[in-house]
Amino acid sequence: MSIQNLLKTLKTVKGNRQSNPSSKPILEIISTILAPAPSDSVATSLISQLNPHGLRSILSDPNLGSSECFHFFDFVLKNQSLVSFKPDLQAHLTVICRLLKERMFSDAERLLKTVSIDSNCCYPFAVIASTVENCCRERKVKVKFFNFMMAMYSNNGFFDSVSEIFSYMKNNGIKIDEKTCTVHLLALKGSDQIHLASNFFNLMLESGLDVSVYSLTVVVDILCGNGELKRGRELVEEMLGRGIKPNIITFNVMVSACAKRWNFEELDLILILMEKVGVRFDTNTYKLLIDGFSSSGRNEKAEKMVRKMHEEGFKVDSHLYNLIVRSYCKTGTIQSACSLFDEMNERNVAPNSDTYWVLIDGLCKIGDMGLAMEYANRMQSKGIEMDDPMFTTLVDGFCNKGMVNEAMELQVMMANDGYQANQSVCENIFVELCKLNRIEEAKMLLNILAKRGADLSRLVPATSIDS
Repeated sequence: MSIQNLLKTLKTVKGNRQSNPSSKPILEIISTILAPAPSDSVATSLISQLNPHGLRSILSDPNLGSSECFHFFDFVLKNQSLVSFKPDLQAHLTVICRLLKERMFSDAERLLKTVSIDSNCCYPFAVIASTVENCCRERKVKVKFFNFMMAMYSNNGFFDSVSEIFSYMKNNGIKIDEKTCTVHLLALKGSDQIHLASNFFNLMLESGLDVSVYSLTVVVDILCGNGELKRGRELVEEMLGRGIKPNIITFNVMVSACAKRWNFEELDLILILMEKVGVRFDTNTYKLLIDGFSSSGRNEKAEKMVRKMHEEGFKVDSHLYNLIVRSYCKTGTIQSACSLFDEMNERNVAPNSDTYWVLIDGLCKIGDMGLAMEYANRMQSKGIEMDDPMFTTLVDGFCNKGMVNEAMELQVMMANDGYQANQSVCENIFVELCKLNRIEEAKMLLNILAKRGADLSRLVPATSIDS
């Protein structure tokens, strides 16, 4: 059977399918023709008569569906021993363009990789570009092809090739998809290619492309993530002059970078710009500011942010209060921490185990064991159980104050609740008992530790207890 007869057969089959919906799908018939049982020599003879021109004629035949076209071509690629030639670049690109037109992107990508990325059959972009111009006549499909290829190069780390495609599209009047550019910027960000990202963004601006706030935000994120806070802000100001207004995500990127680095001078400039542009804080903005202020000891500013959240109707969770309470306790300003704790209750923000833990730890450090136990009792009355670190902290606090009786009472109370004190707690109490010459009680505690298999050699020599 000649190539012309094959095309005629395919056209006849296509016509039959349209007139008779119950007829076999063309793909099934093509498979029957091209992949019969080994004893059937017709298909082998048919395929062996193919030549490059004939193959391109079949692949470009509009009567053959794009899906069937792809599977037919895939069959030829997998059975190249049956043909006397290797399918050329034009054949590949013809199928790829058809797949893209039908939005069959995964198949298109797999096929495009074989001629653009795979080492065993890789064509330079310039060759691919000129071939596409010859085999693809539809403008929309051509635009889709180059944007698709740019995204594929980006996803596979061929960043220099992306810039080459971009320049080619710009110089040849092919519409560039700004979303594809944003995806490329994200890929550069993920690969920590700061310089390339900055250059590509400039290329976007110079090309006259309508740059979106999303692309701007990606570049600002890259700059701020690498400590270029001022440069990030200045870029935002420059884009404002071009009519690109930053959104809350853009500003939160800058606020986060400044807060984490405690660069409050730059932060003030960003907040002023934010107000000038008319972008209001969201919950995340407040969280970032409170975290930055509290971690740097600027607790009054952090409290101010919490109060503004309440005033503006934002939900304030216990975590934000905990940040400030922890900061107050860290600096020894326990009274302020306790006042903030009371404010939480007044505003119906329920303290959690972290809140109590921070307060109790801070009180133990300054030796206010009475108030520490008061908060411990309040915590337990709320149904929050005392955990190992908190229990250890309380016992250490009592021992440091020489309040060994209270430490032992706490241990007994916890034991009655089914809690077994860890070795460090028992050792602390043991040392204090020895200091007070309460040898019999120390022996009892030592026996408890021995039964648990604890290493007692580092406590006191056995003779000290025996005596």
